[in-house]
Amino acid sequence: MRFALLFTLSLCGGLLPGLAQGATPERGLAVTDPLALRELDLHARGLNRMLAPAVADNVPLANDRLFALPSMAPVHKALDDEFARYVARHRADSPRESIGVGPSFDSQLFDRAVLDSAQTRFVLAGIVSRLDRAYVAPQNCGEIRLIYRLTRISDAASPSPVAAEDRGKEPVASPRLPMTLNIVLKARGDAQAISCAEIASRWLKTMDLPLAGADLATTLMAAGGPLELITPGNIDRIETNLQIAHAPKSELRDFRTDYLLKVFHYNPQTRLYEEAPLENQIDRDRLLSDPALGREFTAWLLDPKHLRELDRGTVVIPDRFLQTGAVAPTPVGFGRSGLQPAFGLAGGDGARQPLFRQDDIVSALKRASDREGAFENIRSPAGFERRLNDVTCAGCHQTRGIGGFHFPGVDWMAANPSNSTVVPASPHFFGDQVRRRDIANAIREGRPVDYSRGFADRPQRRGSTELAGTEYDDGWGAHCYQQRPRAADNDKSFRGWNCAAGLACEAIGDAGKSSRMGMCFVKSR
Repeated sequence: MRFALLFTLSLCGGLLPGLAQGATPERGLAVTDPLALRELDLHARGLNRMLAPAVADNVPLANDRLFALPSMAPVHKALDDEFARYVARHRADSPRESIGVGPSFDSQLFDRAVLDSAQTRFVLAGIVSRLDRAYVAPQNCGEIRLIYRLTRISDAASPSPVAAEDRGKEPVASPRLPMTLNIVLKARGDAQAISCAEIASRWLKTMDLPLAGADLATTLMAAGGPLELITPGNIDRIETNLQIAHAPKSELRDFRTDYLLKVFHYNPQTRLYEEAPLENQIDRDRLLSDPALGREFTAWLLDPKHLRELDRGTVVIPDRFLQTGAVAPTPVGFGRSGLQPAFGLAGGDGARQPLFRQDDIVSALKRASDREGAFENIRSPAGFERRLNDVTCAGCHQTRGIGGFHFPGVDWMAANPSNSTVVPASPHFFGDQVRRRDIANAIREGRPVDYSRGFADRPQRRGSTELAGTEYDDGWGAHCYQQRPRAADNDKSFRGWNCAAGLACEAIGDAGKSSRMGMCFVKSR
């Protein structure tokens, strides 16, 4: 029951317990003001101005025009191919279950017709600064993400939000659909002459701006503002995440929702968005079917240098080991954090062939710690497996997400877009903001930068008490590890996953039978 309650709170966008009134952990690192996003979408950073600047006009880009762009043709084809593969797999795995569009089917498929419709478009739902990603491409100072949410519109030529006279009335059904499209931009374009320190400074200066709405949007876009240099020339790739199918709860099964993740890099020579591997999304089946490639991968990852990067959360696995699409189901077993729970160890979730043997992991950890020093996160085979899951796209999206999303964004078309009880992002997103802000400050001040991160389940504190007592760290609803009285009986990777005073770590649902991972709740006795 507690799990159902907590999951409902997450889906509805619960309040931020423990944070001071008016404080938001994403301040200085993200744009989440609904009316500022409205102004930016309609007048400055709408999808039409980013993906079709040569033909940009004042009319937002409805989906029939979006997917008619030559640059988007490979995106449409790749999504069509993924749908065909998904349906074929579903029919092979569950021949008794029907799958299609609409509630008459056992599994309800995403309606692909909305991708070509003049009555839908992608609406700007948030902007996120990811200067903490500068370790991937230091020359670009990290990334900036424009996040768009697929939304139904009544008139493609006049897709204005709810009329002012209707705001404040009882909420109506949101026109938003379960799909996001992220434009990932280089924080510093290849030809832009600006320092990483200046970019970080521009973002951090927005922390205390007493502005909202159009005034905030104007300041962000003005000379010296953080969005001034974010132009179509900075685009690196597009990322899509859509709810490909949903199976409602029935007498025979619990509900299940599958999310399809894809990435498309921009090719300046062809001027096309081309299908590309997902970052760190290991192609397990291909590695197992090609023993030579599998051995090459395990040797690469267990090398002390790369194992150290895995521990820090900064590993970048070569494309030859990765796949170009992933389906992330939700919910997943609470004790597991990733799509492929048998990555690391034999046994566990059923007799799936492992990529790594436990003895090999133990030996590699010892070699690496002897050479590289003590590890912060991976101190056991279970820690290795959990980390290997949460550095993948699918594993990350399954950890403390809102359904299959980490940033659903704000809905400025809603009847009450400034409703303070709605949060734009997941607990995982908010829990990581202290680390991201620390990195931005180090970049601004020219200090050495520590790009490491904790597990997706438990954020690094980075010397701050800002998250103490909240669901993001050790408060009610935080992820935790059930400790045993003897230290030797506790996994070294998770010994610090405790609960605040007055709370106890309790296992959730069926996961409690096989895992000591749980959530912090008020002590029952």
